[in-house]
Amino acid sequence: MLPDLAPIFNRYEALRAEADGVFERIAHKFPGDVTCHQGCSDCCHALFDLSLVEAMYINSAFIQAFEYGPLRSQILERASETDRRLTRVKREMYQAEKAGDTPAHIMTKAAGARVRCPLLSDGNTCLLYNARPIICRLYGIPLDIGGKGHVCGLSGFSKGANYPTVQLARIQSRLENLSREIADAAGSRFELADVYVPLSMALLTKYDDAYLGIGAAREED
Repeated sequence: MLPDLAPIFNRYEALRAEADGVFERIAHKFPGDVTCHQGCSDCCHALFDLSLVEAMYINSAFIQAFEYGPLRSQILERASETDRRLTRVKREMYQAEKAGDTPAHIMTKAAGARVRCPLLSDGNTCLLYNARPIICRLYGIPLDIGGKGHVCGLSGFSKGANYPTVQLARIQSRLENLSREIADAAGSRFELADVYVPLSMALLTKYDDAYLGIGAAREED
């Protein structure tokens, strides 16, 4: 049986609020460089995976926000198509790695894939904006990803200049700890802190006892 995850989700929301605060401070300090505005959806085509705590939070928020009906079905259909496309992109990345391509070149090609988020409406607004992942909240300000600085291509930040930069690895470590708390609370048999999925799969997944590895493993017939 699934445990009460409200305390863990509350701590996740606190971390999310910290990220919002960082974005607001940098946007206030560099108003001409942070160009995020309603209707811009550049970050809604980026490739990223979610830790378990964010995936489960998004899944729960989606279920609460959308009752069974045409819009929910439409979003899930888009999520299925997105997931199929991501599978193809990741297969191409794997094949490129096996062929000896450099990690930097592989990531550059992956970024050019421009996969549309299934929660992006026809009017270029997020259908689950208040529950969007932390990376979506930070996109648009300077980020340190794997030791390298990254900024949105539509921002006004100058290449080579010094700006306050968010260390994503630190945030990711805290997300992994929250995911580990879920595993411990559930008494899971699995290493759930190592599980990462795209947002499309987070919407499609049923986070039940079987998925979380709660209880004894079933014996094969």
